[in-house]
Amino acid sequence: MKRSIDLGILFSRSGTYSLMGGASRLGALKAIAQVNRDDRFDIAFRAVERDPQGNVDAYAPLCEQILQGSGARHVIGCTTSWSRKEVIPSLERRDGALWYPVPYEGFETSDRVVYTHACPNQHLLPLLDHAFAQYGTGSYLTGSNYIWGWEMNRLAREAARRAGGEVLGERYLPLGSVEVARIVDEIAALRPDFVLNQLIGASQYAFLAAMADLRVRDPYFGAGHCPILSCNLTESELPQIGPASEGLIAAGPWFRGSDRLPQGGTILGPQCGDGAQDFGSSFEAVAHASVMMLARLLSHRPGAEDLPLSQLLALPVAAQLGISARTHHTRLPVVIAQVRDGAFVALKTIAPIEGDPYLTFAGKTQAPALRVVT
Repeated sequence: MKRSIDLGILFSRSGTYSLMGGASRLGALKAIAQVNRDDRFDIAFRAVERDPQGNVDAYAPLCEQILQGSGARHVIGCTTSWSRKEVIPSLERRDGALWYPVPYEGFETSDRVVYTHACPNQHLLPLLDHAFAQYGTGSYLTGSNYIWGWEMNRLAREAARRAGGEVLGERYLPLGSVEVARIVDEIAALRPDFVLNQLIGASQYAFLAAMADLRVRDPYFGAGHCPILSCNLTESELPQIGPASEGLIAAGPWFRGSDRLPQGGTILGPQCGDGAQDFGSSFEAVAHASVMMLARLLSHRPGAEDLPLSQLLALPVAAQLGISARTHHTRLPVVIAQVRDGAFVALKTIAPIEGDPYLTFAGKTQAPALRVVT
């Protein structure tokens, strides 16, 4: 007889980043179904789901609803860093924990959050190292006008300075804006070696379409020159973008066809997850892995669902799954891949590395205590 555990699901199925939220939601629901039918787990999850519809002001109240109106203490959810920061006070008030399964900009370690996707030392910095070596050090930075874009581009400026490079231009768009003409005109005039794209959702789709038009009319931007780089674009958005995605280079823990899946940097076995062919993107795969890791921590430990997150992550199994009890980040492989003929093809794979949100491995800061940086 399995014991039933409520599990919050908090992803937007509509709005500007609905494809990203939908992919994460699908992965989480697949994992819930898998846990519930697998007799090796003595638990069954009951999804308690809310849809913020892409409205950042809805995340905190809906998180409160999940934690106050059910037995859920854990929530799988949020797509943007803005929404993640919005729910942390709710988690603190209601004694909850968030499993955050999308890439983010680092410089945060909350005792209420497990960061299961990549942070900058697992996506941005390896991607920039690749670009500097292959294309040059003259960059143009763009992004959506919120913390993801600001912080990622701040780190990119620092990386360019250390490499002796130059940031030729930098512009931002409000979330959902498709007014990309000024950005593309500036790129055409400045002629950078590459463009680092931190736009999300509809803004990104419009930008890539406009850049594809630029490639047609200006030989400098032809195939193999001035690629567009991304740290958050996955297969989940390629159908929406269409041919305009061709040549884009992205970094993440997994792309379709990769040898490893992101759960402690190991190939998933039957007790952890389904095979790689069952996932459409790393957003789906990591959300699935998040649920499976939580199931491994709770199964055969009656009452563990009510433990503080710090105690749960101190269990030996958490380290085996690649979760750091100190930073709440995960060990992940790094894959750099390029869109060719409509699909990502791996260019380079780096063995699993620890998530280092404050870039302490480079000796730049002291090891942090768990806290939120706003």
